[in-house]
Amino acid sequence: MEAYQQEFVRFMVECGVLTFGDFVTKSGRRTPFFINTGNYNTGSQVGRLGGYYARALHAALGREFDCLFGPAYKGIPLAVATGIELARTFGHEVGLCFNRKEAKDHGEGGALIGRRLRDGDRVVIIEDVTTAGTSVRESVPLLRAQAGVQVTALIVSVDRMERGTGTRSALAELRDEFGLRPLAIVTLADIVECLHNRPLDGRVVIDDAMKARLDAYRAQYGGQA
Repeated sequence: MEAYQQEFVRFMVECGVLTFGDFVTKSGRRTPFFINTGNYNTGSQVGRLGGYYARALHAALGREFDCLFGPAYKGIPLAVATGIELARTFGHEVGLCFNRKEAKDHGEGGALIGRRLRDGDRVVIIEDVTTAGTSVRESVPLLRAQAGVQVTALIVSVDRMERGTGTRSALAELRDEFGLRPLAIVTLADIVECLHNRPLDGRVVIDDAMKARLDAYRAQYGGQA
């Protein structure tokens, strides 16, 4: 694990984004951990978050993409913050676009805001987390309807490493279905490695008991890569 990934794990805990306890996901699964990116709520936090996404994208893809697509609503600030950091830190100027929840039938019209997509554009979808993949399955046809684009990759903040609709992980299903490359700043395994029995601000958030619960969750819901 790279130093920036370890830093990102600690950052999530410090911001109250990554928490441990007893939760229920949208899909109805009981889970011992929860990721709520809505708790990034200051300019400096969102700026730092964009920096982590930018580093992960640059490490995986270099300059081999042209545009970031942020699905409304959570994907919009993620794309903006990441685009700023790509330009500032790596000198990589990328286009930014977002979808409207309802297509506009007046003015310039259309379903997207931002960069006007062109044939051959290499687009990366940026999300917070993906469990069922619903947003991506809505986004890919929308993007391909605009022009002959290549949906190159999907990047999320955390790969929960759990199965989607079958035995494969949710990210593996999206990779196979759309031919895109799934990326994550960190995985659940990285989180456990970084935090297990290691104090953070004077407390241990993943002790042996919590690790056992996380291991049991992965045994029940883990997906194949």
